[in-house]
Amino acid sequence: MISVGIKELKAKLSSYVDKVRHGEEVVITDHGKEVALVKPISKERKAIESLVTYSKAKWSGGKPEGVKGIRIKGKPLSKTVLEERR
Repeated sequence: MISVGIKELKAKLSSYVDKVRHGEEVVITDHGKEVALVKPISKERKAIESLVTYSKAKWSGGKPEGVKGIRIKGKPLSKTVLEERR
């Protein structure tokens, strides 16, 4: 994980964005204190964006709506959670 101050981040933003694009996480500091974390887009978010792009789902940043053609194998997540609580 890379740590960078705001001043340096502003001066070299493109290079830090490139590092994130290649999987690095960047901690942004202000006067030596951590204030933010920039990390790559998750695989789940990329999957949702792909569904939206091909009109398989609608999404405005909240819970996805109208997902079509998605089949989940195995038992329901709710059942798994209840089993793990025992």
